[in-house]
Amino acid sequence: MPSISIDWSKVNNPEPIFQRFASRRSVVYGTKGMVSSSQPLATEAGLEVLRKGGNAADAAVATSVALNVTEPSCCGIGGDAFCLFYDAKTKEVKALNGSGRAPAKLNIDYILERGLKSSIPLTDLNSVTVPGAAAAWIDTIENFGSRSVSVAEIFEPAIRLAEEGVPVSEIHSWAWQRSEGLIKKASLNGDEMLLNGKAPLPGQIMKFPNLAKTFREVVAHGKEGFYKGRVAQAIVDLIQSKGGLMDLDDLANHKTTFVEPIKYTYANEVTVYECPPNGQGITALIALGILENIQDQGLSKPLLEMEHNSPEYLHTLIEALRLAFADSQYYVTDPDVEHIPVEQLLSKEYLASRAKLFDAKGTNPRVVHGNPANSSDTVYFSVTDQWGNACSYIQSNYAGFGTGAIPKGCGFTLQNRGSGFVLDINHPNALKGGKRPYHTIIPALATKDDELFLSYGVMGGFMQPQGHVQVLLNVLRGFTPQAALDAPRFCISAGTPDAESSSTGLAGDINSEVYFEDGFSKETVEVLRGMGHDARVISGFSRGLMGRGQVIQKLQDPSGRFVWAAGSDLRADGHAAAQI
Repeated sequence: MPSISIDWSKVNNPEPIFQRFASRRSVVYGTKGMVSSSQPLATEAGLEVLRKGGNAADAAVATSVALNVTEPSCCGIGGDAFCLFYDAKTKEVKALNGSGRAPAKLNIDYILERGLKSSIPLTDLNSVTVPGAAAAWIDTIENFGSRSVSVAEIFEPAIRLAEEGVPVSEIHSWAWQRSEGLIKKASLNGDEMLLNGKAPLPGQIMKFPNLAKTFREVVAHGKEGFYKGRVAQAIVDLIQSKGGLMDLDDLANHKTTFVEPIKYTYANEVTVYECPPNGQGITALIALGILENIQDQGLSKPLLEMEHNSPEYLHTLIEALRLAFADSQYYVTDPDVEHIPVEQLLSKEYLASRAKLFDAKGTNPRVVHGNPANSSDTVYFSVTDQWGNACSYIQSNYAGFGTGAIPKGCGFTLQNRGSGFVLDINHPNALKGGKRPYHTIIPALATKDDELFLSYGVMGGFMQPQGHVQVLLNVLRGFTPQAALDAPRFCISAGTPDAESSSTGLAGDINSEVYFEDGFSKETVEVLRGMGHDARVISGFSRGLMGRGQVIQKLQDPSGRFVWAAGSDLRADGHAAAQI
């Protein structure tokens, strides 16, 4: 029986990146704080707070707020946020769920009466769930922060950027141009997020004076500055003017949820943490468990002994992820409303039974969810500090700019997370007033012997758990954080929602296409097609389907001091930077 063995000499002393992949970036090292995000100016905002004495949580919020200004095509105060925090003193991992609920008065019958059938369209304002990001920021600061810096100091870099203006980055400009029509159509307030009626081009300066005012309300009044008063009224006025049912009580009643993270220990050595449902992080844990059982049962060679990204290796990962998605797409919903068998889904017995469905020679023709009772348009960033704490943080509008609708005078778009509900009353993820939908955004952390090992994540709709698995296994193979991100990735067809093309907010068909980005050999793709995979190759901006990740790894210097090693995905505009 093959046994899984991690070669820690390779993990702790990875080969230089240039020996593995041609890259424009190398690993960033530091001994104090580290910030890795998809926008350089947002990274600098986090570093600014670290320099003032803030910890990883404080700096994560500063980075998050700044990303609202530097990358609004992916995130904003009109969306949601999730967080995992590693406390170096207690060696505990804590989780925060900052997702909002559907309006209390909204139900399936109301949607069906409007002529809709399978899901709420991404551009329909009934897809707007209560935005959770603002409350998540304040709760992150109050519960995980250092108390050495104020809310005003944490928000100050983003407010400065919003008022003085930011030059728009290349990849973000492309996303903005693609969404120009959506922003113009979604509300009468599109000019608040356009430059002279147009999406800004690379290098053009965008100012967000109304967003700065919204931030100042939160600084002055805390959560009430968003969920009550002027901003709340503007949100409700816009949604109700378009036939939506959200009211002021829905906003006033919003609360962040502090939850126990879920985890899976891979190879008896590396414990991976994810936020529990209603997030899809459990998908990554199920996949890791299935992969481990495939190897333990002798159904494949040990993964780390296979050639990286060989047909055999890719086939094994793809099939494990398909099995994992079959379960998560069915069972993941709001645990406050529906029972989710988390413990059973991650049990040894259940994972072993799912692994038996793996065929090393070809694809399983039709993967469906199991019965454990009986047996990504997002920004992710990572922050660590000089004390050894880590904050793995993610926020999103869901599909790009979300609905594209801007509450008057507020400077942000509203998310469309509610399009992830199913309009089938018998489905666990069925739409119901006051309920949270299946959520794609997921941060991750990994520990070894209770010590922090990785703070990481990969943004991008349903790609996210797939990215978590691929990047983690790359690191365990001995890749540097940068090489682990640079390596070519695949994405099974769960895909990413797209409001601009009017695609659904529901997950795709896991039994159909598998997308491979440039970097895989033609021979590899052809072998996978011969094994039954409907393999498609994508390039250029389409590679955005593969998500954009950040990784910070904790290493130990021979002197005994820890060293942060960080990588930032070249599929985005950002970078990692160290505090001095």
